[in-house]
Amino acid sequence: MGISNPHNLAHTPTLVPRPYGLRVSLRALDPFATLCGADWQRTHWYTSAVERDAALQEMSRKHEYSRPGDRPALIFTKVENLAASRGL
Repeated sequence: MGISNPHNLAHTPTLVPRPYGLRVSLRALDPFATLCGADWQRTHWYTSAVERDAALQEMSRKHEYSRPGDRPALIFTKVENLAASRGL
């Protein structure tokens, strides 16, 4: 299936397998869940474990504008789709 508006994509789609993922989800009882739903999650896919781990380090770091005592509200989970790396 084609993409109807490719000019709106942030990145050009690629056929390179990206088997290493990073699932981002909300903590239990997070107030943001009232807007997105308690089961909200997003998975980002990467071509290598090194690339995924670098993204995890960047996403989970304490933001320079955070207040003292703030805790990250997101949960980061490493996932793998090894079938994608074999082209299955």
